[in-house]
Amino acid sequence: MSSKNDLENRRIAIGKITGAHGLKGGARVYSWAESFDSFQAGMRLTAGLPTGDIELTVQSAAPHKKGLLLTFKEVGDINALEPFIGSELFVDRANLPEPEDGSYYWIDIIGLQVVTEAGESLGEVVSIFPTGSNDVYVVKDGKRELLVPALASVLKDVDLDKGVMVVDLPEGLS
Repeated sequence: MSSKNDLENRRIAIGKITGAHGLKGGARVYSWAESFDSFQAGMRLTAGLPTGDIELTVQSAAPHKKGLLLTFKEVGDINALEPFIGSELFVDRANLPEPEDGSYYWIDIIGLQVVTEAGESLGEVVSIFPTGSNDVYVVKDGKRELLVPALASVLKDVDLDKGVMVVDLPEGLS
């Protein structure tokens, strides 16, 4: 179980460099962020390379096809970008804005123990997928898988410090 302090110190995968764009070292990036606005000039990212992590500073960011084009202050041409292709990009949790009340980052939700209001354990949140109207939490207890809609009427309490989510499942979901 993680404490809130541990959560704040984690780094979060925010995208992956999928290729080069142009001769000046532009990077095509597949983003896992909810919004392209998550990438801003001056932002510090960490590239996870097999040889170790390297910090990069975003120089520019722009939407491109199904992803982004990023340039980095530390990368001046296509040859300098080559070692980074295929690497994941991470942001320090401390550099992210606090989510609004009642909102959470997915990384905080995954791993929470899910219990009913009556105290019955339903398992652990193992993944999340978005739908058109709300996210859905995939909860597993080893024997079964349960899909829990992320709705205010279902989520009664989320306690990140204790690592617990309390739910009131609609009829037919339990």
